[in-house]
Amino acid sequence: MRERQTGDGRWETGAMGLPVLGAAVDNAPQEMDRRDVVKLLGAATLAAIGLAAPDVARAATYAEASRQQGAPVYKPIFFTKAEWPMVRTLSDLVIPRDARSGSATDAAVPEFMDFIMNDFKSNQKWMRNGLQWLNAECTRRFKKGFVACTADQQKLVLNDIAFPKKASAAMKPGVEFFTHFRDLTASGFWTSRIGFKDIGYMGNTIVPVWTGCPEPQLQKLGVSYKMSMRAVRRG
Repeated sequence: MRERQTGDGRWETGAMGLPVLGAAVDNAPQEMDRRDVVKLLGAATLAAIGLAAPDVARAATYAEASRQQGAPVYKPIFFTKAEWPMVRTLSDLVIPRDARSGSATDAAVPEFMDFIMNDFKSNQKWMRNGLQWLNAECTRRFKKGFVACTADQQKLVLNDIAFPKKASAAMKPGVEFFTHFRDLTASGFWTSRIGFKDIGYMGNTIVPVWTGCPEPQLQKLGVSYKMSMRAVRRG
């Protein structure tokens, strides 16, 4: 499914779920596939919250080990009993299951986040405060917490914090929280086995026969193998 923008500037979503890129989506083509756009975040730096590539890799290894263990059910280290269902629900709204691959929870993204929160304590405040804000906002609007809300009610709230350029000043705490949460979700998903498969990443595999770059891609780049074989002119 694809998203389309309505006359008042909001985005309608189908099975692909909530638009998740915030500022990046503000300027995205109206027919851009949400999963294709959020894929860009998977490689984005998380330096803003104090994480580097090796940190993400360690968290991904931990999450994959947790996923493979299966039962008994994973018990979070950082997240409370009340927070854990929120994290799982919210991450699946960012990256839901579709015909192509599993969801964020299928890829153990919540476990990935739990590792990050426990290992990098400087991130605990924004996460905990953000979850509290989200619950409070849902309670203010619908008289019930985030998890108890319907999917449509959840998306109404998230639609107001998913686009930083369009969000009101009153939504600023939610915008900041959701931006970080969205980035972590994307990084957790596209460093998982499910995420690798989603983008067709093959890893370090042996290529028995090298046939070269496909001709359509060469044409798109405006290059050819004949060009590469020309003698280098020396001055």
